[in-house]
Amino acid sequence: MARTLNLEIKESAEELKQLLDRQTSVQMKERLQALYLLKTGTLCTLQELSSVLVRDPSTIYRWFQKYKHEGLEGLLKPYKSPGKTTTIPSAAMGKLKQYLEENKGFKSYGEIQTWLKEECGVDVSYHVVYRAVHQKLKAQIKGSKTPKRLRKNSGIEEPQLFLEK
Repeated sequence: MARTLNLEIKESAEELKQLLDRQTSVQMKERLQALYLLKTGTLCTLQELSSVLVRDPSTIYRWFQKYKHEGLEGLLKPYKSPGKTTTIPSAAMGKLKQYLEENKGFKSYGEIQTWLKEECGVDVSYHVVYRAVHQKLKAQIKGSKTPKRLRKNSGIEEPQLFLEK
């Protein structure tokens, strides 16, 4: 026979029921439901809880350990993965942002790439530079070419590719 769980649940069954009704996240509902079922005495072993909640016993055990150490706030705190670290250090990003604000700017992303390598010692790909300037700094390069459709409408002459002899 399986051992009963000895987990001291501080919240009352009514409090857990109210929290359960207000919860919108399915994952948090499952965790609260496990606490509620244990508190009311409906289920009292890990195996019973795992079969009702359709979760592995080790998962439910991990939830209870989290509750024991961090309380209800820790159990209901959503996990946010840290994500990949940026390849351009924050010091170099600060320097780049300051340079873009103070000076005319750059004519190309390749120029920014070269500047980062010379000034900050950061060797990154073109794609990383593009993403950093557009997404993080919300900036644009200054030397972009005028599109052909705009040149036609504004009266700007097309550059001549071949010279006549």
